[in-house]
Amino acid sequence: GSSCVCQPGYRMVSSNGGSSIICEKCPENMSGVTQDGWNCIICPTGLTSEGKCKCLNNEILVERSVDGILLNEALCVLCNGSEQSFSAPDSTGNRCVRCEQTFINVSKSCDCSSPNILTGGLCFSGSESLLPKGVAIVRFGQLGITLMSAWFLKNLQSSASACWSYSNLTACQALGNMCVMNMNSLSSSSSDACGLFQYIYVNTARLGIAHSIAFWRHNLPWLYYGDQPGLASQVLEGNHFPTIFSFKGTDKDVKLQFIAASFDAAGNFLKWQSLEGGILQLCPDTETKLNAAYAFGTTYQQSCKISLSKILLDFANPIFYDLFLEYNGDNGQQYLWAVPVLNLNLQYSEMFVNQGSNMNNWLLTRRFFLVDALSGRENDLGKIPRVIRIASKITISIRLVSHTQRGTIYPPLITIAYTDVLVQNPETQSVTVSFSVNYEMNQSEAQIQTDIALGVLGGLAVLRSLLKTAGWKKRMGSSIIDLQTVLKFLLFYAGDLANVFFIITVGTGIYWLVFFKGQQFVSVLLPLPSQEEGFVTYIACAFSLKALQFLQLLVSQLTIDIFFIDWERPKGKVLKAVEGEGVTKSTAAPVSIWRTYFIANEWNEIQTLRKINPLFQVLAVLFFLEVVGFSNLALMDSSSSLTRSSESYIAPWSHILRFGVSAALWLAIAFLQIIFFSVFYERFVEDKISQFVDLCCVSNISVFLLSHSCFGYYIHGRSVHGHADTNMEEMNMNLKREAENLCSQRGLLPNTDDQTFQISISRKMRLHYDRIHETLTRKRGPARLLDSSANTFEQSTRAYNTMNKFLGSFIDHVHKEMDYIVKDKLLLERILGMEFMEPIEKSIFYNDEGHSFSDVLYYGNETTLLIFDILFFSIVDLASQSFVLAAILTYLQQEIFRFIRNTLGQKNLASKTLVDERFLI
Repeated sequence: GSSCVCQPGYRMVSSNGGSSIICEKCPENMSGVTQDGWNCIICPTGLTSEGKCKCLNNEILVERSVDGILLNEALCVLCNGSEQSFSAPDSTGNRCVRCEQTFINVSKSCDCSSPNILTGGLCFSGSESLLPKGVAIVRFGQLGITLMSAWFLKNLQSSASACWSYSNLTACQALGNMCVMNMNSLSSSSSDACGLFQYIYVNTARLGIAHSIAFWRHNLPWLYYGDQPGLASQVLEGNHFPTIFSFKGTDKDVKLQFIAASFDAAGNFLKWQSLEGGILQLCPDTETKLNAAYAFGTTYQQSCKISLSKILLDFANPIFYDLFLEYNGDNGQQYLWAVPVLNLNLQYSEMFVNQGSNMNNWLLTRRFFLVDALSGRENDLGKIPRVIRIASKITISIRLVSHTQRGTIYPPLITIAYTDVLVQNPETQSVTVSFSVNYEMNQSEAQIQTDIALGVLGGLAVLRSLLKTAGWKKRMGSSIIDLQTVLKFLLFYAGDLANVFFIITVGTGIYWLVFFKGQQFVSVLLPLPSQEEGFVTYIACAFSLKALQFLQLLVSQLTIDIFFIDWERPKGKVLKAVEGEGVTKSTAAPVSIWRTYFIANEWNEIQTLRKINPLFQVLAVLFFLEVVGFSNLALMDSSSSLTRSSESYIAPWSHILRFGVSAALWLAIAFLQIIFFSVFYERFVEDKISQFVDLCCVSNISVFLLSHSCFGYYIHGRSVHGHADTNMEEMNMNLKREAENLCSQRGLLPNTDDQTFQISISRKMRLHYDRIHETLTRKRGPARLLDSSANTFEQSTRAYNTMNKFLGSFIDHVHKEMDYIVKDKLLLERILGMEFMEPIEKSIFYNDEGHSFSDVLYYGNETTLLIFDILFFSIVDLASQSFVLAAILTYLQQEIFRFIRNTLGQKNLASKTLVDERFLI
């Protein structure tokens, strides 16, 4: 459709290409047109459909004399096929050439008449034993189609016969190619391409083997490795590849030198060619990125969609490859190692299934192709094929020898999956193709070690959870094992098991990060994406269980009992008018409530105080990952560089390395933050927890906390000066006297400074507390239960004063039946986090040197919060493969839960202490 030609019976007068052509009709007596189309000529034996002269099969057409002069009448010259000449027309019919040698050998002429057999342009003697008649079929199993291939009809019998009778190398290669186009598969018919090949292979043992390889017969292509059961595992694991690979050092060897011998469909050897440059990669890309596929240690993945029209244009004729891996011997000589092929479409027998991981069921082959648009042509070889077969998935697997310390690998394996495409509309049809290079090692030992660690640590988690449950029961003042106890044990176990999963996953991630990226001679390879599923499951389990623990922690902190004990006493008396009586009475001067409000606000502020700065933590992690480039350490390649060129190939991410890098950064930055705040900031700038204790003492307010029914914390804030409701001058004088040791110490006990305690109260004390507390919170009960004869506010005020007086008298040892003792905790009690003594008669105050009341705040649960943040960040990142999105959502999550903790904690504070919520700002 790109140029014009003259119609039959017309000759060209001029032609400048394209549509610029002038034609002229030939005269009646010279109706024929020469082969070049420029002249008219007389044809002695008739015309073709194109208006040109034609001759008989054994004749050639002569239109010019020897010196090039055009003849008026064309000649049909008979080629001399006698013994002296043995000539016959060539394929174009323009020259007499020596006829094919098989004609001469069989008939001593250029004629192949009966009883001799003519097939595929070759002549075979009828008296010789010939092969079975070839069946020219091609099976496309995915489509359920079996075609009679035009290529096979033309070439199968002749190639097989020439290979059998004459051991013709090209014919044998062509026969092997037709077997490969049939997916190396044997059918019930033994005379298809593979059946004929196998027949020749079995019956030509006399020819010997090539290159000392038992499966490679002389003059035959090497198609199979043999069909003995278990042979595949011997081929793939019986010998080591004789080269050492290293990632670092001056003698590093990081290139896989693949080289392929290529053949055309007719069996002609084309050339040796390196795979670099994208020979096997159908997806277009830059040469640098294509060549990165063969850098040792770099996991390579490429996938794209290609239109069928482009495939038909670029791969009109199939190319067949025998793949080798080049290496240098000890003597410096170059050698080739044959690379086996696992064809997933092969159907050989029920014994061999090229699927799954059981090598004993595999049948390995050698030769393969990328696109076959030839065998799917049914009639005319020039037409568009009905079916084409495409290597849609190619994977080169490099497996490391177990327990190697010197970078030894097994022979590589190339796995190919073909897709059969029924051609309907090539312009709109497309097919997805992929090419990958995977590096793998036996991970069973690592899995066993992980299972052992999980079992041991899981057992320890059970013991720890039982101890926590026992401690919780003691603190709740109950000894009955009920449903609540079982649920509490499960919650404790969820938190401890989350820690176990976290320790295992972090340890695994950092192990692979350090040992894979830091190794010189290759001794470990990363797990494949399919092998990472268990690791991702561990992370998901850790996050789910840690989220459960975090929510339980949040609920427990939002339901604590808290009361501020005001030690301030009235100073003097005031006259107060009695409402309704018109008289005044002398009453004690009221004590200011502002100190209590002030302490309540300070407590409210430190509820969500943490040992780290969450915003700085998220930004620092994101900075090191994305700006500094630590994220590049998570790529599945051998490089430990933090930078990558935009032009270079970027390997896929490893889930394990990605988690290992991010978790290591989270932990490192958090550790540095904790060191900075505890060593420098809290010591030289401000320590809000210690300042709160000091503020309580200055304000003459003590804090009574109950996190459990019979366990809690006490902050002794009783002023050593007797009162705190004073002016600035007296306040400064009090602080000066305290600084100069002119007054007693702040501790609960005389001559001590211990102000914070863990308290284990008796059951009697708790019941008395609950009776007063019930009155304190009754204003929130149903209206029918309220005392209609008194004002609700007055009831609450009386209850507040009663609670304040009761707790103050309890601290002062007024109630002998509810007394307490002060003692130190045993070392084992501190380690186990539980109390051995039960407060039956007397409550117990344990000296606390570490401000453990922060356990009811965010501050004392930094480990739980940090692990939850890390796991939340990792879960988002694994799902989205985006550190930026993970950082944003992690910070939003922190702010949401901080808002919930602040808001509900403030309501609980107002409810339990009777501090008006309007004063909590």
